[in-house]
Amino acid sequence: MQKEPAKERIILGIDPGTVVLGYGVLKEVNKKITLLTLGVVKMGHLDDHGLKLQRIFKKVNALITEYKPDAVALEAPFYGKNIQVMLKLGRAQGVAMAAALNYDIPIFEYAPRKIKQSVTGSGNASKEQVAAMLQNLLNFKETPEFLDATDGLAVAVCHAFQQNLSPSGKSYSGWEAFVKDNQKRIR
Repeated sequence: MQKEPAKERIILGIDPGTVVLGYGVLKEVNKKITLLTLGVVKMGHLDDHGLKLQRIFKKVNALITEYKPDAVALEAPFYGKNIQVMLKLGRAQGVAMAAALNYDIPIFEYAPRKIKQSVTGSGNASKEQVAAMLQNLLNFKETPEFLDATDGLAVAVCHAFQQNLSPSGKSYSGWEAFVKDNQKRIR
């Protein structure tokens, strides 16, 4: 009997920012995820917003060229009090999206709470809790210099988990909904 070929995909996760952008790249084979790389793009030294956007575009292009992801997952901008910050974050996200679209790579967005909940089980988890859970989950020891790197990685992990939630591909809002829908799987 012939074995079905391994289902493999590469996911690029991005936590957009205009001072520091975090990213993580995962390889998934048969629903098992492994870390390929994570890091940050620093832009605090750049005064011009246009130059920051250019740096984001070039770095995301370089990551796509090197790792050839099958999907790009981004953290969606959250509502903030400062409209100027929101506008700049939206531009950073848009530029990262444009880089992926340039290669016809599908884009997925996740809210910050959804990402934290997916990785730690709590939508209110701290950046440190997310980083610790990722270190445990993906078995890496190095503590990244910036938590933005693990935030970018968390977006990729969230996407992998969301795509693999159940045999039907359905998404559940909590245990109650899952249990109700999967009575035969519970003893």
